Amino acid sequence: MPDDLIAPASRIIDLPALRDALFAACAEATTEAEVRAIAVKMLSAARKDGREVIAGAFNEKPRAAFATTEAYAWLTDCIVRLVFDLATQRLHPLNNPTEGERLTLMAVGGYGRGEMAPYSDVDLLFLTPWKITPWAESVIESMLYILWDLKLKVGHASRTVKDCLRLGGEDYTIRTALLETRYITGHEPLARELENRLWEDLFKGSERAFVAAKLEERDQRHRKQGLRYVVEPNIKEGKGGLRDLQSLYWITKYIHHTDDAEQLVPLGVFRREEYDTFIRAEEFLWAARCHLHLAAGRAVEQLTFDMQVEVAERMGYVDRGGRRAVEWFMQDYFRHATAVGDLTRIFLTSLEAEHRKDAPLLVRMLKRGPKVKPGYEVVHNRLAIVDETAFLSDKVNLLRFFEEGLRTGLLLHPDAMRLVKANLHLIDDELRTNREARRIFMDLLLKHGNPERSLRRMNELGVLGAFIPEFETIVAMMQFNMYHSYTVDEHTIQCIRHLSDIEHGDLVEELPVASTILKEGVNRKVIYVALLLHDIGKGRDEDHSVLGARIARKVAPRLGLNKSETATVEWLVRYHLLMSDMAQKRDIADPRTVRDFAKAVQTKERLDLLTVLTVCDIRGVGPNVWNNWKAALLRALYRQTRRALEDGMEALNRENRGAEAKKALREALSDWEPRELRAETQRHYPPYWQGLHVTAHAVFAELLRDIRDDEIRIDIHPDEDRDATRVCFALSDHPGIFARLAGALSLVGANVVDARTFTSKDGYATAAFWIQDGDGSPYEESRLPRLRDTIRKTLLGEVKPREAILSRGKLKKREKAFNVPTSVTFDNEGSEIYTIIEVDTRDRPGLLYDLARTLSESNVYIASAVIATYGEQVVDTFYVKDMFGLKFYTPSKQKTLERRLRAAIEAGTERIAQND
Repeated sequence: MPDDLIAPASRIIDLPALRDALFAACAEATTEAEVRAIAVKMLSAARKDGREVIAGAFNEKPRAAFATTEAYAWLTDCIVRLVFDLATQRLHPLNNPTEGERLTLMAVGGYGRGEMAPYSDVDLLFLTPWKITPWAESVIESMLYILWDLKLKVGHASRTVKDCLRLGGEDYTIRTALLETRYITGHEPLARELENRLWEDLFKGSERAFVAAKLEERDQRHRKQGLRYVVEPNIKEGKGGLRDLQSLYWITKYIHHTDDAEQLVPLGVFRREEYDTFIRAEEFLWAARCHLHLAAGRAVEQLTFDMQVEVAERMGYVDRGGRRAVEWFMQDYFRHATAVGDLTRIFLTSLEAEHRKDAPLLVRMLKRGPKVKPGYEVVHNRLAIVDETAFLSDKVNLLRFFEEGLRTGLLLHPDAMRLVKANLHLIDDELRTNREARRIFMDLLLKHGNPERSLRRMNELGVLGAFIPEFETIVAMMQFNMYHSYTVDEHTIQCIRHLSDIEHGDLVEELPVASTILKEGVNRKVIYVALLLHDIGKGRDEDHSVLGARIARKVAPRLGLNKSETATVEWLVRYHLLMSDMAQKRDIADPRTVRDFAKAVQTKERLDLLTVLTVCDIRGVGPNVWNNWKAALLRALYRQTRRALEDGMEALNRENRGAEAKKALREALSDWEPRELRAETQRHYPPYWQGLHVTAHAVFAELLRDIRDDEIRIDIHPDEDRDATRVCFALSDHPGIFARLAGALSLVGANVVDARTFTSKDGYATAAFWIQDGDGSPYEESRLPRLRDTIRKTLLGEVKPREAILSRGKLKKREKAFNVPTSVTFDNEGSEIYTIIEVDTRDRPGLLYDLARTLSESNVYIASAVIATYGEQVVDTFYVKDMFGLKFYTPSKQKTLERRLRAAIEAGTERIAQND
């Protein structure tokens, strides 16, 4: 009986007592069906009790993964042995078995390693000397029926030794499973024969091919799963996950003939501290996986947002220091995943050194490596250090190493990386303020053309966090939301990659404004350092922009920036969200928005720098966050602000813009009669002329032409410049029109990203909505007729939006883990004629309609709405007036409106909860 399980083995399952009871209970049974029914009942109860004992003990020691995985394997062994005994001794007894009627039962795969999560598969190999006999077939069939009835997920194969050798020779997946065979019960000599034959006839001499196959399999897995920094990682298959650790075990066993990874220390593959890191990472990942299975009640391998919260709680994490427990847990997860990646790289390169693995293809093509500076050498096409003692005698070499790597384009040798990692303590205040060290660090950012590569290398080895200690707190820090795809440090590195790409002229078509700004020239030191530090204040109780600015004030001079440059970096970090917020949460057609932004920015230099930083920041959030909609908003805000800064604020006044808009419309409608044109340009109030582009003015002119009072006219058109579909309405104005239109669009599942309504002098409402489908894309042409039909029916009262939306809204399970507090703010300064109501809350289906309906029922006139979505969070901004055309100044009116809006949000949330 094993003695190192999470609970005493006899408490998990008392094998002798259960065996006696089982055979006694089956003694009276007359048919196989009766025996099976008794066995399933007794073994189910024993397994259930055993699993509860394990889960209870694991709950007491939530990090003790090894003792837990072994306990699940031990419990499974006992159940499988009893089923084998029952099948061979009670159901199909043989008094004098022949040589061919030997049957051996072996565990393979993860079960063969003796590691099982709560809902792991049970992979079995039924082994016979020669062709499977009818007796063996009967035993196997009876066993499988019982195991299936026990709800075990069984993977099984029935083979001879010869079959195993043949199939293992053809398929590396089978070969890997055979590498981990473990005898459970039956004829033991046959198990030993298989093990010996595998090593002698199959594994021996094929080490290089096996390593190559495992590495190819690993690369394919990583391509499928993505980076190890993705925020919902696959704990088993993802980069830095358990499968990577298992690959190391497989290769170790295949080459060094040992199950024990500790043997890699005396073999010189790992240092003792690296092996300790390896074991800590393995136990952490296994603990997380076991808790994940228990939380889900089934085999689940992806740490989705909802599961992250529960696993963090199970593992004993708590909220502290302004961060949620789940964020601390995920930061540990990513740190362990990174460690696994580092160890894998070290191990694979040591194999390369032994010529067990081919060097990278590119390296093999470059027959002669680059010339390296004194103190370095090229070993197996990697940058290596000649003399470790000499290297460490000058602390600056810890940075020169990365500079040489970037200069030569060589990969870094693992021995050199290990040396750097083991001597991070040498990076002290003296080195941080060293002029040469500073020069090297800034050159890595600015000079060699590939800052992402050097930053990532330095970050993974801990050098970045040691050289800039303030950066260490954001390493592997997860942002628990659906908006950010990466950890904070990875997001920072991604931002710098985008900046470098723009600088190299790779994104001129996609990012014309940012590309032009960089081509015309900015202070490169300032923009790179500002991007490096823009999120450095994250993860604390304080606003990260304010704290980050204070940190930047200390760090920038350390990196060699002068007083003026430091002040600009500090300003950029403090206001790095300003342009994004103005563009996405405010109506940039309102002159006051641009005027306020121009006042905040003050100079063209700051505007240029902030524009580039904002573009890189949004693009660095995740692969699908940047789109034409955001690009168009930022471009428009940049151009208008630049004009205001260069030509003066009067360039923004309403009269100028109105006159320009009317002139553009006359040109667009040159085929109209002068009388009709004059009527069209005179029927609208000033806000109409600055709130829309000439293309929309032309559409509305056509919609309003000869319109009848009872008519509803709709124009639906793709707005390719903005990655959205523009829906224009013209109809008789009446109270609540905005809410009705929003309801109609909500009903067709459209996400409104921008909307504005205007009332003409002759009593017609003109409304423009920009919408996207559920995937954030414009509607395809084929879907437009149904869209138009549903909208028309809703507006004619044939469909009631409230009832229809009631039955539809649902939140996905993984989204329920997010807690987004609601805030409602009133701003009477941001617009000359409107009060701006900003509602920041949890996004959900039908939210805009609920808010708009609540406002209209409160006699609030909605002129426009701007919608900004950040994952699960949404900010709906309404430009409003009261029924007399005045702003909402009175605090009591504001409080009443806020109370009603909050009530509408809560009611909608409860409604959705009932739909789940």
